[in-house]
Amino acid sequence: MTTTEAGSEACVPSAGGGGEATGSTGPVESVESVESVAAAGSAGSVGVEVVGSLSPSRASDFMTCPLLYRFRVIDRLPERPSAAAARGTLVHAVLERLFDLPRGGRTASAAVELVGPEWERLLAAEPELAALFGDGEAGDAERAEWLEQARRMVERYFELEDPRRLEPAERELFVETVLDSGLKLRGYIDRVDVAPSGDVRIVDYKTGTAPRADFEARALFQMKFYALVLWRLQGRVPRLLQLMYLGNGEVLRYAPDEGDLRATQRKVEALWEAIRRAMDGGEWRPRPGRLCDWCDHKERCPEFGGTPPPLPVGPVGRPSPADLEGGGGGEVPARERDDL
Repeated sequence: MTTTEAGSEACVPSAGGGGEATGSTGPVESVESVESVAAAGSAGSVGVEVVGSLSPSRASDFMTCPLLYRFRVIDRLPERPSAAAARGTLVHAVLERLFDLPRGGRTASAAVELVGPEWERLLAAEPELAALFGDGEAGDAERAEWLEQARRMVERYFELEDPRRLEPAERELFVETVLDSGLKLRGYIDRVDVAPSGDVRIVDYKTGTAPRADFEARALFQMKFYALVLWRLQGRVPRLLQLMYLGNGEVLRYAPDEGDLRATQRKVEALWEAIRRAMDGGEWRPRPGRLCDWCDHKERCPEFGGTPPPLPVGPVGRPSPADLEGGGGGEVPARERDDL
């Protein structure tokens, strides 16, 4: 079992000879900002035609349910904002802004004071979020409780580490690289810490609770995905992957090695081939599971008597990165809220 009591850190043992378990080793808490880990830009295989693009969120969608992937990526069907996802966005914004404060000012009380202004900023950017709460006194009470939950998550972060001892090298870092196969990998990393030794720690905040032991590999897939991209950009395997669960105050740590990252590359390339076959054949099979009751597209799903919308007319073929996940024309795509 790898999860522990609130405020302590869990170590993930190596699977099949992969990364070593970690305890007190790894990047020190007092890390220093160094040259940007994104200095290599979107480095990848020179001269390789880009055949598609994949992020951790969309890869997870396909693994969860190929039809969900289709609805989100091919059909681009709208989804209702959820209170949980919006709270995740809010807490992430607060923790990013926290490191704009001077070291000595990075206290729990200062962070909690950021919740209100960051919510107003988020609401100004996405006015539709106001519909998450009802009207009148009941809606006001619901919103107040929601904000209080966000504040508690921010406070819980301080039980896990002291931000006054940290100076992240990067925050909300967009990374991308192209594999030899032509598959572009891209995503957002919450935080990158670099120790004076050059060791890199990838940190991701989660506003949910830590997974059970049998679901840890799935949780770590996102982190190994990021580690693979940074490894290809830098030529150095990140020393530590750290997931911080603010829903229950647990931390999951994993030290990857080259074998882990090569296996991750094989996995994402196999996923892409499965996606390509689904595109070529127009077959996006639903995979019913425990998350179906929370899916915005349940009414369209054949498993529940629904009918998906018609696929685009003509062969889909191998779409460009813009066709798949946005960001065409060279711009950086928006972060997917389900990564939070």
